[in-house]
Amino acid sequence: MSRISIEHVRQTVGKPFDEFRATFEGQLGHFDPSAYEGFVEDGDSQAVRARLESMAGPSGFMLFRTSDHGAVLRLVGKPRKALQYLLGNPLIAVEMTQHAIGAALYAPLRVLIYEDESGGTCVEYDLPSSLFGQFGDDRVNRVADSLDRKLEALIATATQ
Repeated sequence: MSRISIEHVRQTVGKPFDEFRATFEGQLGHFDPSAYEGFVEDGDSQAVRARLESMAGPSGFMLFRTSDHGAVLRLVGKPRKALQYLLGNPLIAVEMTQHAIGAALYAPLRVLIYEDESGGTCVEYDLPSSLFGQFGDDRVNRVADSLDRKLEALIATATQ
């Protein structure tokens, strides 16, 4: 067992939740798991790669899933706007998992966008380089550092 330290980012953005959300989501493509169908049988890695490349949005990321945590908070009488995004890119992930399979625990990434108590919009996530740095592999670290920059750019674009 090892203990790691994670850098957590919490950023307040100067846009209303719905506006930020729409811009954020507009930067994401959508992952379609059928991209892998038939790959094992025919082994056409170029076709799978091309299909995955076409799924990425302008940010280079694709959306795997959205979870509405705000809806769940209604169960305890505290509804709010709060969405968790599972986002990433399998072509980026494989650049890490080929060297450290444990990196698959943290890919895709998680991002939380929510409206705080004062009505402001916040974004939270764990810095990818701090998640993937635990594997002690320079090849993984280079990719993780690029993920830091991609995620920061995505949020900056959505904030404009």
